[in-house]
Order: sequence, then C-alpha cells, then structure tokens
Amino acid sequence: MIKSMTGFGRCEIQEAERRITVEMKSVNHRYLDVNIKMPKKLNFFEAAIRSELKNYIQRGKVDIFITYEDYTEANICVKYNKELAAEYMNYLNQMAEDFSLENDVRVSCLSRYPEVFTMEESSIDEQMLWKLLEKTLKGAAEGFVETRIREGEHLRNDLLEKLDGMLDHVAFITERSPVIIAEYRQKLEEKVKELLEDTKIDENRLLMEVTIFADRVCVDEELVRLKSHIETTKDTLLKGGSIGRKLDFIAQEMNREANTILSKSSDLAISNRAIELKTEIEKVREQIQNIE
Repeated sequence: MIKSMTGFGRCEIQEAERRITVEMKSVNHRYLDVNIKMPKKLNFFEAAIRSELKNYIQRGKVDIFITYEDYTEANICVKYNKELAAEYMNYLNQMAEDFSLENDVRVSCLSRYPEVFTMEESSIDEQMLWKLLEKTLKGAAEGFVETRIREGEHLRNDLLEKLDGMLDHVAFITERSPVIIAEYRQKLEEKVKELLEDTKIDENRLLMEVTIFADRVCVDEELVRLKSHIETTKDTLLKGGSIGRKLDFIAQEMNREANTILSKSSDLAISNRAIELKTEIEKVREQIQNIE
C-alpha cells in the first residue's frame, strides 16, 4: 500500500453543549510540515494535536482548520472588582471634600466605571474538551488517510504501466545495439571497396575500426543498470510503505543512464527511443514527487 501526499479529511462532532469541526488538506512536500489554525482557547492542545498527527502522516504540507462552538450560557460570568470600586469611591469622596461638592454617586453610576464589572469566561474542563477534540481529530485524520490511499493506488497503477513501457524501450535498444555495429561494418566495407576498387581490404584494420566504433557506442552497462532500476522501482511500488524519497533517488539514477545512452547513440532509432525513455522518466519522477 502506498499513499499519495494529496489528501482531504473532515469530521464534525456535536454534543449538547459544544461542537468541534476539523478539516485537513495536504499537498506534496519533502518533509512533514503541519500548519494549524484554531481558536485561541484550543492553543493549549497544539503539542498533543501534532503528536497525534504523526500516527497518520509522515510527509506532506498539511493545513488543519479547527472550529469550536460552545452553546452553554454559563460559560461567561460577571466579576465584581470590589477593591477597584472602593478606590474609585475614595477618590470621589476626596474630590467632594476638596471642592466642597455634594457626592451624588449612586451604585448605577459607579458600576459603569471601567473594570468595576468585567466579563470572564468560565474555566474549561480541559480533559473533557481534549477527549472531544481528539475524537474529532482522529475522525478527520482517518478520512484524510483514506483519500491518500485511494490516490496512492491510482498513482501506483499508472506508474507500473509507465515502467512497463520503459522496459519495452530498453528491450528495443538492447536488441537494436548489436545490429548497428553489423550495419556499420557493412557500410565501412562498402566504402573501402569503393575507394580501393581492386585492392584487397585489410581485415585487421577493418576489425580495429569496427571495434573502436563498437566501444564508443556500447551501452550494455547502462542498459543493465537502467533495467535494474526499473525493476527495483516496480518491486518497491508493490511492497508499498513510505517510499517516496527512495523512488525519487532511483528516478534520478534512471535519468542519468538514459542521458548516457542518448549521448552515445549514433543511430536514429535508438536516439528516438532514448528520448522516449527520458520523457517517461520525467513523467514518472513528477508523479513520484506526490508519493509519501
């Protein structure tokens, strides 16, 4: 089983007094990069959220959006600051005495002075809230992983098809390579005969020229390594797991071998196949970038 790094998950749980919604989405990234947006009152749980997510995600840029609604009316209370009210009264009495004024301050007036009454949220039962948040987070993460697995299966099937096509190109080049050497010898003989007419051809000299040519265009080692890389990629895809980085490295090696084959080629048919190989390797590498 392989996973794509593209995924989406959502879970919403509502109880009698509160509701939590968690949404997750991700794109490819070299490492695990988690960005969490949530209400300030839930910031206390950030470390626990990140720890829980490591059970579901190894790589990718993940954005998480958490919303929290509290329906209880008792979650806000009024706080009376008696000390501050007393200080206000002391100063008001002193002003009345200093300026010979009547102190006509009433309770309704004093209550409107800054910070005499303040609104505060009641303390939250963190353990109970975490249980609800954890349950919602797990629900979103499980859906998120399911979409990654489905996308990963599509990626694997498409990659296996492309790799089989690459093996066909490798087989063609392997079969064609000895033929171009024979063709080169034949053309060389014909050209020498044309130039020398009745003079006898020096077989040793001819053999030396053909050997030099064969050594220059020989891609046997490159073909063996390329085929091995393709087979390794197929086996790795079938085994599954967190394989994205490994496959990316193998794809770079495949591209290096294809480049060498193309640079050594003096045959149009082989050159065309080498170009096709490079094109397919690039497509494979682009898709591998999205595997976890």
